[in-house]
Amino acid sequence: MSVLSTVREVLEASSQSANRGAGETESKGAYWCDDCGERIRDVDVQEEEPPSCPECGDEMTFERAAASTGCAC
Repeated sequence: MSVLSTVREVLEASSQSANRGAGETESKGAYWCDDCGERIRDVDVQEEEPPSCPECGDEMTFERAAASTGCAC
């Protein structure tokens, strides 16, 4: 096995991890303010749906995360 094959296998395995963010509540997306660029993860919103932007007070827009990463980054 060559060094390049080993490095490739390690990189592929690390990018396919199904347990990213293990121990945290799984996020389905995030709320965004289109004007300010402010972002709040859906798991951080407790009462208000959709929340108001903490910067400008406008209603924020929900955007879903790509299912392949499991992350609302």
